[in-house]
Amino acid sequence: MTKFKKYSVLLMITLLILSLAACRPEERPEAPEADPAEPEIVQDGPPIPEEIFQGEEQEPRLTVHIVETGENREMAFEEYLQAVLAGEMSNDWPEEALQAQAILARTFVMEFITEKGGSQYEGAHVSTDIEEAQAWNEEEVNERIVEAVNATRGQVAVHNNEYVKAWFHAHAGGQTATAVEGLGLDAEEPPYIQVVESPDSDEAPEDDVNWSETFTKQEVIAAAQKAGQEPGDFDTIEITETGPSDRAVRLQIGEASVLAPPFRLAMDSTRMKSTKIESITVEGDQVTISGIGYGHGVGMSQWGAYQMAQEGRSAEEIVKHYFKDIEIVKLWE
Repeated sequence: MTKFKKYSVLLMITLLILSLAACRPEERPEAPEADPAEPEIVQDGPPIPEEIFQGEEQEPRLTVHIVETGENREMAFEEYLQAVLAGEMSNDWPEEALQAQAILARTFVMEFITEKGGSQYEGAHVSTDIEEAQAWNEEEVNERIVEAVNATRGQVAVHNNEYVKAWFHAHAGGQTATAVEGLGLDAEEPPYIQVVESPDSDEAPEDDVNWSETFTKQEVIAAAQKAGQEPGDFDTIEITETGPSDRAVRLQIGEASVLAPPFRLAMDSTRMKSTKIESITVEGDQVTISGIGYGHGVGMSQWGAYQMAQEGRSAEEIVKHYFKDIEIVKLWE
């Protein structure tokens, strides 16, 4: 074979190799897997109420009526939230429980202003009056509180792009309530509120888990009257209706049939701690009511959130356990 023919054959082989190499698919590095612990925060959401709106993605500002001093004070939303979180949950609790509470506390305010337009106190958007809004304790704000608020900055819970009613309570007694049975809600049950098992922590105070309180007959009669009923004298109190979580919905007290949730409030909700009643006895002038759990039982149990955080669950997982089919939306940076 001549030298020319050898070069021709070598050239053809080289071209064939290059051609085959060009046809091979490009190898691409595999995309990293998503971190399952990363919260799925949606960036869009319902409108911020005009009353507090400061511009797109800007932190709203609030005028807060400070009941303790009688003044109206303007402040950034997140600054207000720090004292709310410190008032509603102990500042030494697990960080993810604090963050879950922060999301619900923020949501509460947005829903409150959206639905009511502002506080009953003139010139204020919200107040530190716990009967109107939420607890408030500036003195208990510490670094952990600030971190929990900052970690959830701008985040709220929504359902169908509307702020949820961000109910919470201290201890569910193992199971949460519907809004109709727990609060006596005179409206359609919100779809995101369902009866769920609540892993309430064993570290909860014993008198929040199992409580018993003795009242006088007159206290019971006065509470029934406050609830709009006239019981007269009575020898027994019977639970005549219960809800899906087995909480009392209606009580028969003498001649009066009273709804349990407003009756509990009239009896003093720090004494009659829940409507998850175990027993009621009437002996002479003494009425003893025993039950389990603390609070109305609707939405997030704080001692349940405590336990879930201890088990390594995230704030988003905690909120979504107690509020079904919701999203966590970030409204501002």
